[in-house]
Amino acid sequence: MPSLKDLKVRIDSVKSTQKITKAMKMVAASKLRRAQEAAESARPYAERMEKVLSSLGAAVKDQPGASPLLAGTGKHEVELVVVATSERGLCGGFNTNIVKLARAHIQELVAAGKTVKILAIGKKGVAQLRRDYGDLIIDIKDLSAVKRLGFADAQPIAQQILAMFERGEFDVATLFYAKFQSALVQVNTKQQLIPAPIPDVANDDDASSASDVSYEYEPSEEAILDDLLPRNVAVQLYRGLLENAASEQGSRMTAMDNATRNAGDMIDSLSITYNRTRQANITKELIEIISGAEAL
Repeated sequence: MPSLKDLKVRIDSVKSTQKITKAMKMVAASKLRRAQEAAESARPYAERMEKVLSSLGAAVKDQPGASPLLAGTGKHEVELVVVATSERGLCGGFNTNIVKLARAHIQELVAAGKTVKILAIGKKGVAQLRRDYGDLIIDIKDLSAVKRLGFADAQPIAQQILAMFERGEFDVATLFYAKFQSALVQVNTKQQLIPAPIPDVANDDDASSASDVSYEYEPSEEAILDDLLPRNVAVQLYRGLLENAASEQGSRMTAMDNATRNAGDMIDSLSITYNRTRQANITKELIEIISGAEAL
């Protein structure tokens, strides 16, 4: 049985840890509000751009000379997997869940005999991916120095992806991130970046209703798509990073809240053990005193 001194040291140590986790929870809650507002503000623009591309792309996708960013390369032999995770830990299963979804997708591609290239955004995801697919990682993007994520931080990554596609280094690009719903719920998401996904008009009510309306575009649909398609890659990537940032803070706040509660339960348990041990020692000393007095 541990001594009273050992129990006292343990209780003080857990109390110090509880103070740290409580402070981290408050910091995460403060950052979550700003990150949530940024993510929710980016959603309407990104979703509207997807609808515009769907409307334009459905009309010109199968036409000769359609942009490869829309029609694809005509094959699916090499896929670029973009895995976005956090730069810091202590956020529960946030990073693990994203990597788990990406790993399952990579396993399917490898089993089908396809070539996989991994572009990792965030150090925590790299540490997990290196265990099984370290040889597939072609680049790592470190955003740890970024205090407040902006479009200028996502654009260079999007430009690199577009440059790789133009050089024919891959056929399909897929982004993995966590979509923010609430501090308790983050939805792990897989989104195709290249070629731009165009919904099936026959099976999509919104797309079919939009196709019934006739629009005249100036300049032409092809000219608009040539400008929107590269921008869409940057916009969707930026949106994914913003969703990730909000999800990270929400997951960290929840994890630190659970850690604070667990520390409180541990303190209560250790305090009970400490009091029982102290009472047992006092009782033992009293018995020894009484026994000695009776012996006299």
